[in-house]
Amino acid sequence: MSFSFREVWKAKQRLNSVVEATPLVYSESLSKSLTNDIYLKLEHTHPTGSFKLRGAANKILSLSDEEKEKGVATFSTGNHGISVAYVAKKFNIPCIVCISNRVPLEKVNRLKRLEAEVVVVGSNQDDAEAHCYQLEKEKGISVVKPFDDREVIAGQGTIGLEIMEQLPEVKEVIIPLSGGGLLSGIGYTLKSIDPSIRITGVSMEKSAVMYESLKKGTPVVLPEEDTLADSLLGGLGPENQYTFSMTGKYMDGAELVSEKSIGKGILHMLEYHKMAIEGAAASGIGLLLEKGRRANSPVVLIISGNNIDHQTIEDLMINK
Repeated sequence: MSFSFREVWKAKQRLNSVVEATPLVYSESLSKSLTNDIYLKLEHTHPTGSFKLRGAANKILSLSDEEKEKGVATFSTGNHGISVAYVAKKFNIPCIVCISNRVPLEKVNRLKRLEAEVVVVGSNQDDAEAHCYQLEKEKGISVVKPFDDREVIAGQGTIGLEIMEQLPEVKEVIIPLSGGGLLSGIGYTLKSIDPSIRITGVSMEKSAVMYESLKKGTPVVLPEEDTLADSLLGGLGPENQYTFSMTGKYMDGAELVSEKSIGKGILHMLEYHKMAIEGAAASGIGLLLEKGRRANSPVVLIISGNNIDHQTIEDLMINK
């Protein structure tokens, strides 16, 4: 696979009209606790509540006028679908979002408010994906993949450009790991600038598909289990073209974090930074709270999204 740094710069130019650079903030609480300099890249501050806006917008804006007129469809655990629907609404493009019955109600309601046609199919993302491609055949619409797509990866790669602008001395970036689009984009971009920057992926202990796939050397299918990090659920696809190989190439290591620590990460962000974030976004914080000091400093955590329902936060606060 030949991926070009030029594609990331093209994405940056394309996204100027849709995406604003997100803040990079110093976490005094985590830095003091670990005696490392810890920074948070606040990707949850996008209007859609997650980093997915970058990849979705870059892909949709790369389509021809004819393709835009026919419409777009996607399959998603929520955040990608929300971003696709947001961009589609902004540019008056018809949009269908296929989801499984595991997607939280808050995300479903958000999709409907964005005027997307929501189709609930099966109990996992693979079922939603199969239905989405059936729609592509029937209607001739363009599928906007959640992660395994050049334009999507390049869009996420713009986060790497911003990190270098905001903190050029960065030594490690900890990235939530699911299908690998986020890690592939950031990892490729930062390693292209400085190969010594450590790229660490973090997944929940349950249904960590990319983690297990890399261990086996081939994409695997795992049953989805309930987890606070629901945005990290989903398979890699039977014909993964980019993210499996790119994650393996640009990631220096992957670590798993417990549900308890993910919950602590959510509450830590709420208590010390006054921000509500979802479980996937809290996985990096949970990892630091669970395993302690890092060998590298400064460290950047990607805070990937904020689409969490109130009941989940309430339950965590009651049971902490």
